[in-house]
Amino acid sequence: MALTPRVGSREILRLAVPAFGALVAEPLFILVDYAIVGRLGTASLGALGIAGAALTTLVNVCVFLAYGTTAAVARQVGAGNLLRAVKQGIDGLWLATAIGLALIAICWPIAPWIVEWFGAAPEVSGQAVTYLRVSLLGIPAMLIILAGTGVLRGLQDTVTPLVVSVGSFALNAVLNAAFVLLFHWGIAGSAWGTVAAQGLGALVYLLVIARAAREHKVPVRPDLAGVRASGAAGIALIIRTVCLRIVLIAATVVATRMGVAQLAAHAIATQIWSLLAYALDAIAIAGQAITGRTLGAGRTADTRAATRTMVAWGVGYGIVLGAALIVLRPVIPHLFGADAAVSAELVAVLWPVALLQPLAGVVFVLDGVLIGAGDRRYLAWASAITTAVYLPVAFAVVHLGGGLVALWAAFGLWMAARLVTLGSRAYGRAWLVTGG
Repeated sequence: MALTPRVGSREILRLAVPAFGALVAEPLFILVDYAIVGRLGTASLGALGIAGAALTTLVNVCVFLAYGTTAAVARQVGAGNLLRAVKQGIDGLWLATAIGLALIAICWPIAPWIVEWFGAAPEVSGQAVTYLRVSLLGIPAMLIILAGTGVLRGLQDTVTPLVVSVGSFALNAVLNAAFVLLFHWGIAGSAWGTVAAQGLGALVYLLVIARAAREHKVPVRPDLAGVRASGAAGIALIIRTVCLRIVLIAATVVATRMGVAQLAAHAIATQIWSLLAYALDAIAIAGQAITGRTLGAGRTADTRAATRTMVAWGVGYGIVLGAALIVLRPVIPHLFGADAAVSAELVAVLWPVALLQPLAGVVFVLDGVLIGAGDRRYLAWASAITTAVYLPVAFAVVHLGGGLVALWAAFGLWMAARLVTLGSRAYGRAWLVTGG
C-alpha cells in the first residue's frame, strides 16, 4: 500500500526525532570538551582543534560503516529478508573492528607528522600530538558505534542509538571535566575521558546486536566473504567522505596560517557548524532508512513523496537554526572562555555560518536520500567535482590576505556546488533502483 503524504510524514518523524537527539548529543558534548579545554588556554584550544580535525577525518572516512550499513540493511528489511539484514550488519561490525585496529597501528607512529602537516605553532603541536595519540585508542570503539548505529537505523530503530548516544556522551562530559579540572591531567585528560565513554558505548551496541543475532539465529562469527563485500560496497562512500574531509581540513590549514586566534575561532565555529549539521542530518538519517526500505519494497512513489517532504523540512529547520545562531552570536564566545582576539574573530565568522543553514538543510537531505538509494558511485563523482571547485578558492583566501569570513564564504560556494550536483541527480530517475 502506498504511503500518503501524511503517513509519510509520520514515518519521517518516527525516525528523525530520535535520530535528532542522538546526532545532537555528540557535538554538544564535543562543544563541552572545547569549553573545558578552553580553560587551559588558547594554545590548548588550538591543539584540540588540530587533533580533533585529524580524528574526525579518520572517523568520518569510515562513516560508510553507518551510512552504507543503514542503506543495505533497510533495503533488505523492505524486501522482507530480516535474516540477511542482520547478517549484513554483523559483517559491518567485524569490518569496523578490523579497520579500527589498523588505524591505531598506522597512525600512532606518524602522529607528530600528522600534526606538523597542519603547520601548528610549537606551543600547540606538542599538546595536539598528546591528544591525538590517546584518542587513537578509542578509534575501534568509535567505528563499532558507527556500524552498530547503521544496523539499528536500517532496522528502523533510531531510539536505541539515542539512548546510547546520550548516555555515553554524558559520561564523556563528566569524565573530561573530572580529568581536566579536578585531576589536572591537561589536554590528555579530555582524550582519556572520551576513550572511556566510547568503549562503554561500543559494548552496549555489541550486546544489543548480539541479542538480535540470537533472536534470528544468525551466527556472529566473522564471514570473510561478507566482510570483504561490506568493504567493497563502501569504497565509493569512502571517496565521497574523503572529499568532504579534504574541504574541512583545507579550511583548518588555511585558518592555521592566519594565526593562533583565527585558528581557535575557526575551531569553535567548525564545531558549531557540526552541531547544526548533526541537527539537520536527523532528517537525512530518516531519508536513508526510508529510501532504502521503500525502494527495497519497490515503492518509488513513496520515495519521491518522502523526499519532497524532507527537503521542505530541511529548508524550514535551516532557517530556524540560522536565526537562533544569529540571536546567540554575542554570547557564544563567553561559553568557551575565549579571549578578546578569539571572540572578535568568532563573532564575525558566525554570520556566514548562520546564513548557510537553509542551504545546508537541503544539501544534507538530498545526500541522505541518495545514500539510502545506494547511489554511491554518483556521490563519489559529485564530491570530487565540488571539492575541486572549493580548494583553489579556499587557498586563494589566504594568499589574497582574506580573513575567516572570506574563508567561510568560500565554504558557502562549496555548499552551493553540492546543491547543484545533488539536486540535479535527485530530480532524475537513475537513482530509483528497486528490489533487495
